[in-house]
Amino acid sequence: MNKEKQESQVPQRSLLRNWLSLTGLVTVIGALFSFLQLFILDTVAHFSNPYISILTWMVAPAFLFFGLFLTVIGELRERRRRKGAASLISMVQVDLSRPRDRRNMAIFLAGAVLFLLLSAVGSYNSYQFTESVEFCGETCHTVMKPELTAHALGPHARVACAECHIGPGASWFVRSKLSGSYQIYATAFDKYPRPIPTPIKNLRPARETCEQCHWPRQFVGNLDQTFQYFMSDASNTPYAVRMVLKVGGSDPLRGLVGGIHWHTSTSNRVDYVATDPARQIIPWVRMTDAEGVVTVYRTPTFTNNVSQDQVRTMDCIDCHNRPSHRFMSPDGAIDLALSLGQIDRTLPWIKTNVVYVLTRPYHTDVEAREGIATFLAGRYPDDPRIYQVIPVVQRIYDNNFFPEMKSNWKAYPDNIGHLMWSGCFRCHDGNHKSPAGGIITDNCNACHVILAQGSGPELQQLTPEGQPFKHPGGDSDNTCNECHDGTL
Repeated sequence: MNKEKQESQVPQRSLLRNWLSLTGLVTVIGALFSFLQLFILDTVAHFSNPYISILTWMVAPAFLFFGLFLTVIGELRERRRRKGAASLISMVQVDLSRPRDRRNMAIFLAGAVLFLLLSAVGSYNSYQFTESVEFCGETCHTVMKPELTAHALGPHARVACAECHIGPGASWFVRSKLSGSYQIYATAFDKYPRPIPTPIKNLRPARETCEQCHWPRQFVGNLDQTFQYFMSDASNTPYAVRMVLKVGGSDPLRGLVGGIHWHTSTSNRVDYVATDPARQIIPWVRMTDAEGVVTVYRTPTFTNNVSQDQVRTMDCIDCHNRPSHRFMSPDGAIDLALSLGQIDRTLPWIKTNVVYVLTRPYHTDVEAREGIATFLAGRYPDDPRIYQVIPVVQRIYDNNFFPEMKSNWKAYPDNIGHLMWSGCFRCHDGNHKSPAGGIITDNCNACHVILAQGSGPELQQLTPEGQPFKHPGGDSDNTCNECHDGTL
């Protein structure tokens, strides 16, 4: 009896003292530490990134539950192993007066500090990586190949994706988490659309992104610019238009408010209603001037009542809607290559042939590259200059055409100007009238003045007061985009 009583007083070793449970506990500690650090980083960061939710709210908790799972499984296995056996042994006691215990304790503490340090460094580097362009465009989102390629070639290549697509504050924090979670699901289960639709409905307002660098108070003055084109004829005849773009000003304290940037003036407000998802059809416009006078313009066929949830306030993105992800049209890309001398203009019909081969239906990039090489080599079998043209055309295709995602210039309207898309003409078409008879102007000189046009000596004959546009090949009563679709 005394022996049994003595054995019953011996504390039993914890069921967690097995390698499986200990591994689970270490995983739990690391997951909790990483979660807390990522949560703090995500909270204090200036830009909240939806992709960090992958680590903070999914990866770290996944490791936490995995660690708990291992701990429980190890405990159950240990309980089963001991069942029916009198495995009563003394609990481990640490006596720091013993050299062996002091050494073991030092090793344990050093290992714990090293483990937490590595977890901290790994969590921070993971956070920084999810803020990078490479992560957004390559690692998780192969569907973003078109956008990543265009971004790398665009004027905002050094601006990280998160700085424009994600915003600070509680509301943007929630939106980014929901958006990031859905993007994971859509990518994993191939539920994403092809092409990716625009405009992005939950994009931050331009005043919180664009205007952090492009300060509206500095929008003052004019811009002299020459647009170089080439005709689709045997000689690839050059034709240029030199004009003054009336950039204008939007700050009444620095100059007269007018020109193109009148639309974003601090002294007035422009609201509109678009009846299509791409915001290309705008039948209703409301202008509020500096004195608070409101004028509403409608197209004759738009008689609908307008609710406030349909109304959008105009900002930079309504015209500069492709600031970082522009896909050049075949016509525009070839014009640029010809003007830079990358393609020999003396090759007969080279522009027409290149535009044709670029617009053929291809299923993959490889098929397109092979098709371009075969077609152009066949069209100019006796001219070795074509072998300098082929890689240029292939590069144009690689940078602007993405058959797997069905992405190219046709999928994404560009509202700067009015050559291939309605752009300015969405409102400035002469059909938007107010009840008092006012009309939104369709006078081209309101935004630009043509100084010279043509080729050779004609471009040196400047007309400061402006000259009417001379359409190559004869006059046309159509608007530009009614004929120019990106292939001529």
